[in-house]
Amino acid sequence: MFSAVLTYIHAWLDYGLSCCKMAKNREIGWMTIDRKTGEYKREQQPIYKKLKLLILFNPLFEWIDRTRWFRHKLHEKAYMAGHDTSEPSSAAKIRSFVDFYHIDMNDFEPSDISQYHTFQDFFIRKHKPGTRPLYAEGDNSKAVVVADSRLVVYDTVSKACRIWIKGHHFNIENLVADEKSGHIWDSGSIASFRLSPQDYHRYHCPVAGTVKWWKPIVGEYYGVDPIAIRSDIDILTNNARCAVCIESEEFGQVLFVAIGASEVGTVLINEKFRTPGSKVEKGEELGMFEFGGSSIVVCFEQGRIKFDEDLIRASDRLLEMSVEMGTSLGTAQAGV
Repeated sequence: MFSAVLTYIHAWLDYGLSCCKMAKNREIGWMTIDRKTGEYKREQQPIYKKLKLLILFNPLFEWIDRTRWFRHKLHEKAYMAGHDTSEPSSAAKIRSFVDFYHIDMNDFEPSDISQYHTFQDFFIRKHKPGTRPLYAEGDNSKAVVVADSRLVVYDTVSKACRIWIKGHHFNIENLVADEKSGHIWDSGSIASFRLSPQDYHRYHCPVAGTVKWWKPIVGEYYGVDPIAIRSDIDILTNNARCAVCIESEEFGQVLFVAIGASEVGTVLINEKFRTPGSKVEKGEELGMFEFGGSSIVVCFEQGRIKFDEDLIRASDRLLEMSVEMGTSLGTAQAGV
């Protein structure tokens, strides 16, 4: 009996110490799986940000703040913080940011942080050539991951809404703010990429094809943490975003939506992808986000892609997969 009690106490102490260690290391974000190593780990996140998300995105506060006044005030504060990142004095924050998030600057060019004159310059840094090799380059039947990010994938939009995206009014028509254009992907497959502030914030084309249309959509700048995405607030269809439709011989019509989030002042789409008729390549840079967290949604027509099995398994378990730009996303299918 005494031995059993000691074992029980030891287990709880071990759990408590593990929680203290995670808090010390700021490992309090959503649980993810590193695709390269298979390691399970929680995302690093400042404690104040975690507490803010828990307060803002819960049923009680959603009921209290029905006018969204408090959220608007927080956004104004976040916007000013984002604006400050373009000031020369902001460069002093880069070193502590790199150390906190353990960013490997050898992956980027320039790798010397002293060569970034503002935090904004650092935020939109470029990968060093060769650090993100393109999966199945030359094989256009293989789609690739569009950004360094945390990813979930679902075979149908309805499954994504049932398991992951909980906003009351999320559908593709609302995502692109156009019922006529959006219905093409109503029964299609969806990949949702979440970028955190420490990530590389340029994004790339998932497939080869031709730009069919593009449109900017005005909106808010709510956070895109899983706590927010899985709340009843329509984050993805309320936030400012830009949508691009790419006509692919292998995948049909592919929808790419870059969605701004907390502190992101601008969602930028490169000119080529704003020009209907432009021929684009898999892995080609499509645009970039300015300072802050952000999200990307890529939709495929029904039956036109088979997502990789490891991504499907993790997503079904409500686990985001930490992925790198240019790695495998899925294979083209004949459609239905």
